[in-house]
Amino acid sequence: MKPILTLLLLLFLFSAVSGQELMNKDSLLRLLPVAKEDSNRVLLLINIGQQYESNEPDKAKSYYLLAKQISEKIHYPLGVVKYAANYTFVLNMQGLYDSSILVNLEALKIARTINNPEYLGKTLFNTGTSYRQAGQYEEAVKYYEEGKKIFEQSDNKITEARTGDILQLLYHDMHQYTKAIQYGEKSVKILREVNDSVWLGYALNNLGLNYSALQQSNKSEQLFKEALKIGQLIGDKNMQVSQLLNIGDIAMHKNRYAEARPLFEKALLLSQEIQASESEMIAYKGLSFCYESDKQYDYAKQLALKALNISYQYNLRLERQKLFTHLSNLAYSMQDKQLGEYYATEGTLLGDSLLNETIQKNTLELEKKYETEKKNTQIQLQQSELKRRRIFNYLLSGSALALLLITGLLYRTYKQKQKLQQQRIAELETEKQLTATEAVLKGEEQERTRLAKDLHDGLGGMLSGIKYSMNMMKGNVIMTPENQQAFERSMDMLDSSIKEMRRVAHNMMPEALVKFGLDTALKDFCNDINQTGALNVNYQSIGMEGEEVDQTTAITVYRIVQELINNTMKHAAAKNAIVQLSKENNKLSITVEDDGKGFDTAILQSAKGIGWTNIQNRVEFLKGKLDVNSGEGKGTSVLIEMNV
Repeated sequence: MKPILTLLLLLFLFSAVSGQELMNKDSLLRLLPVAKEDSNRVLLLINIGQQYESNEPDKAKSYYLLAKQISEKIHYPLGVVKYAANYTFVLNMQGLYDSSILVNLEALKIARTINNPEYLGKTLFNTGTSYRQAGQYEEAVKYYEEGKKIFEQSDNKITEARTGDILQLLYHDMHQYTKAIQYGEKSVKILREVNDSVWLGYALNNLGLNYSALQQSNKSEQLFKEALKIGQLIGDKNMQVSQLLNIGDIAMHKNRYAEARPLFEKALLLSQEIQASESEMIAYKGLSFCYESDKQYDYAKQLALKALNISYQYNLRLERQKLFTHLSNLAYSMQDKQLGEYYATEGTLLGDSLLNETIQKNTLELEKKYETEKKNTQIQLQQSELKRRRIFNYLLSGSALALLLITGLLYRTYKQKQKLQQQRIAELETEKQLTATEAVLKGEEQERTRLAKDLHDGLGGMLSGIKYSMNMMKGNVIMTPENQQAFERSMDMLDSSIKEMRRVAHNMMPEALVKFGLDTALKDFCNDINQTGALNVNYQSIGMEGEEVDQTTAITVYRIVQELINNTMKHAAAKNAIVQLSKENNKLSITVEDDGKGFDTAILQSAKGIGWTNIQNRVEFLKGKLDVNSGEGKGTSVLIEMNV
């Protein structure tokens, strides 16, 4: 299991009247029936809602909504801003990030109309936190930076501490853990000085997560335990659940299952009590691992299935993928190979789906960013055009001779600028397309590398372990000749599976390409094709001795050659092929030829296949030239040239 990132939702909350803060929930509720419908009633409702946040979040939301309704009725904009800060706190705690963003953006519009920098700064930070929780870090940074500038102008220790704590969460989510710890340590130090127990508990939790991410488990465990004591002292069940899960996870990773089990059990009861579904799921999963360690596989499976049901109920897909892997391992431990393979397949399919969605999301974000910049360019062009027209109208009142002269000059200048602008727009469009292509290609290669490593280190190790176990079993079991023959066939199939897995992993990211460079990797690739007998490939390299090619370029060229050879085997019906790699001065040339049936190159202009599109995109990314010569019965020759 990875560290449990139970990130407490640290927002700037606007408190109610100071006199009310000293009263408990029952006292506040007794004030409600006699309170007038004014700003004090709004603040009273918000204060009551804060008492319910940790243990009864839905009830807290109902009080906040009442505060909003009264604020709008009596035209009290500050009340709406305070409602939004507290209401979005609960929304984020429940994982409703999109709703939280919308509420905060509406509150921000109102906060900008109120002449109070403190309220504006807090609302900016709340909005940034909602974006951070939703994974939209660029937007989060924008709002945080604007809010930070406002707070830097004040000398408020508590505000400084809370600002630092939120920034440490942001950099945690961006995987910049060292920078996050710098903010977190400073925040904890200030909160100790001002004796703010509640926020100290939150800051300790978040600081512990950052140390845990850097594999400093002893330090993080110490921080989590201190935060747990604070949560117990102030009666914050949500804080207690987070720390119990975090401490239990550390104990489990250190194989202290007997210590982890009661922690997960207590976290489960508290999660069910406060209706924290995701925490409940994590607690079930942790308990399942504990019972698995005691070889109580049936009960461990029951707990894991409960966690799986919650993941379906609340669409927690990433956790569901981890549960599929855990259930697969449990099934294998229970000697249920069919069920183990089923869960393993479900986990793989879900992982592929999540990967595809991530790539698609990144591509759409790039396209959206490009379209926005394109529109801004068009607006600037239009504004420039309007400015020129105004100048032209002013000059129109001059003499006829001056008018003709100026008009001629403006017309010529306009045409020249229009031409330059069109050229610049075309260049920008090309640059944006290349940027988008580069992002997609790098993402694809990174994911290939990760998947190759997971296949080789994870699945490869598992299959090798199975083979070892079966060999050990063979020596201790007496089998009939028929069973002996079936056993040997199974071992042969297992060997074939291991070879096929290694072949797939090697194909996704060849080890030779990373270690020895492009020339060696292409030579190995051609030799691998020759060994299959599907195609005789002759590899030639010219001027490549001692030459190094940039890794990004090398990977891209390797994928191009790989795609061309695959096309040859699929479509060309060729017997022989030549792959030639040459370098002269700063020019790199790649030639791929075959003696296949050839084709009419005119069809490439309308080709929509993924393979050919990938080749064109990669050549464009390298700013290279692509030349294809082919004809019916004449084979095919592809020449690619680029500067390196």
